[in-house]
Amino acid sequence: MTFSFSRSSSGMLANWWWTVDKLLLFAVTFLLLCGIVLSMSASPAVAKLKNLASYHFVYKQAIFMCIAVGIVLFFSMLGMKWTRRLAILGYAGAVFLLILTIFFGVDIKGARRWLDVGMRIQPSEFIKPVFVVLTAWMFEVQRRYKNFPGLWVSLGLLGLTCSLLLKQPDYGMTIVVVVVWLAQVFLSGVSIRIFVVLGMLALVLFGLAYLALPHVQVRIDGLISGIFADKPQEQVRRSLDAFENGGFFGVGVGEGVVKWHIPDAHTDFIFPVAAEEYGMFVCLLIVLAYATVVVRSMWLSSRENNMFIVLSVCGLAISFGIQALVNMASTMQLGPTKGMALPLISYGGSSLMGSAIGVGMLLALTRKNVYAENRDDEG
Repeated sequence: MTFSFSRSSSGMLANWWWTVDKLLLFAVTFLLLCGIVLSMSASPAVAKLKNLASYHFVYKQAIFMCIAVGIVLFFSMLGMKWTRRLAILGYAGAVFLLILTIFFGVDIKGARRWLDVGMRIQPSEFIKPVFVVLTAWMFEVQRRYKNFPGLWVSLGLLGLTCSLLLKQPDYGMTIVVVVVWLAQVFLSGVSIRIFVVLGMLALVLFGLAYLALPHVQVRIDGLISGIFADKPQEQVRRSLDAFENGGFFGVGVGEGVVKWHIPDAHTDFIFPVAAEEYGMFVCLLIVLAYATVVVRSMWLSSRENNMFIVLSVCGLAISFGIQALVNMASTMQLGPTKGMALPLISYGGSSLMGSAIGVGMLLALTRKNVYAENRDDEG
């Protein structure tokens, strides 16, 4: 059995190769490789801190990474029709899991975000990409059928999603979902008055959350205190030390010390490990890779004359970029620590799978002629 990658081949794999955007694919591959390398750098130290076998997290992450690569390939080969279908099924499944989490979830550090099904999964990581695609479809249907209330249906989906996330509670994920939805509303071309009203409502709700929820107050006050009083939290302080120690070229592979003092060095604080051992040069390459995924995706979508593709791709790219930005900013005391993983790099099965679904859909919807191939599938 042989695989042909010639342009004349009609095979699925060959068609995928010649239509997928190579720059996007390269950026995603680079980030996945960084995840493997940094996992081997940070995880053994964290495992010892937790009295586990040295390569406990490395072996698990290797399995997660193999599954994630398969997910990226699978979703990136889909057309518009199947992307929409799987978004509906995925959203229904994620909502069901979030409801189960409310009643049967594992309580960790005052939050109930995980389900134990033989292994711990975090359903909120899976709802982001499918929510984005589903709401984009609602706006597209409204554009084609004027009587369909796509905006209000998407608002209902937003309300349901945010209610379930806040119940956990997961304020960071809620903010990401709201910001992405507002971006889709703006790009869909609705009245600027409606957009301004919705934006003001989001700000009011954020203010009420700060006043009414102690958890939110602690995070925001901690950030402000750290910036202006020069008293960062312990993990953030050690993170800043790692950036300083690493300099431009790093102290060397395996020579970093920050991973021995931060329990989350393999997850939320993996970026400082890269900074200390590999230096600012590698960190800039990682930032460039994330920026490439976001900017390239949005540029490719701008060439399409299909609202579903534009809103889906922009929403997925913004979600991906926000999560990366929040994670990196929190490690440098430029934002509150939110427990948000660095996409495709941080340890964790749920975050890796959720990110893989998102970038897989991005690769699918930015493929050449993806709209032309699926014209007969609309509806």
